[in-house]
Amino acid sequence: MNRLANKIAFIAGGAGGIGAAAAHLFAREGCQVAIGDRDFDEARRTVEAIKQEGGRAAAFPLDVTQEDSVRAAIGDAVEAFGGLDVLYNNVGGSSTKDASVTEAPLEEFWRCINVDLFGTWLGCRHGIPELIKRGGGSVINTSSILALMGSPNKDAYTAAKGAVSALTRSMAVEYASHKIRVNAIAPGITRTPRVERLLAEDGVTARLSENYLLGILEPIDIAQMALYLASDESRLTTGQILSVDSGASIV
Repeated sequence: MNRLANKIAFIAGGAGGIGAAAAHLFAREGCQVAIGDRDFDEARRTVEAIKQEGGRAAAFPLDVTQEDSVRAAIGDAVEAFGGLDVLYNNVGGSSTKDASVTEAPLEEFWRCINVDLFGTWLGCRHGIPELIKRGGGSVINTSSILALMGSPNKDAYTAAKGAVSALTRSMAVEYASHKIRVNAIAPGITRTPRVERLLAEDGVTARLSENYLLGILEPIDIAQMALYLASDESRLTTGQILSVDSGASIV
């Protein structure tokens, strides 16, 4: 359908899981896709798979917790493709080390803050100026349904993702005059390799999954929402935290 024809997207965390599903989907819709990931080898494999499908993509090494890395990856992507229209900060994730605020290791708290919140902040810090140069565009952040509902033993993760939601809303107001819309997707439990491990090891995640009305999500389910937010179909949608959670947040 070419819903993203003539657009250029940078996907942070695009090597596997949700990010790779979005990269493939964006490319099939006519987008040129820059994939940034810490796993550079996997990012290159995803790029090759996209090229075999006839899409245009390139991989860039990326550590979202390091400003020099974020600056270089986005700068190199802009140089390679000529600009930036869509910034998808697909970063973050919980772990089995998380716990309540009185018991969670401080190292886990700062890991969540550095990856989920600071990584999103840095992506926006260096990506938004490129969107402004193009006359506007779309920023897609990644929150979580756990930032929208109560959950035990996830206090570090929910703190970081709640901050991402708040940042999304404030940036939507800040950059509206530049015709930049800023939204966040709040995924539920999505069947990626990392989540498969959590389901096996983390009783909280497995218990939460029992409330999914339509079943556990697949990466393509989140990618489809990202496609909507990246496309002009969402031209008047901004400052929203959009849940894709199989109804779990209403049960």
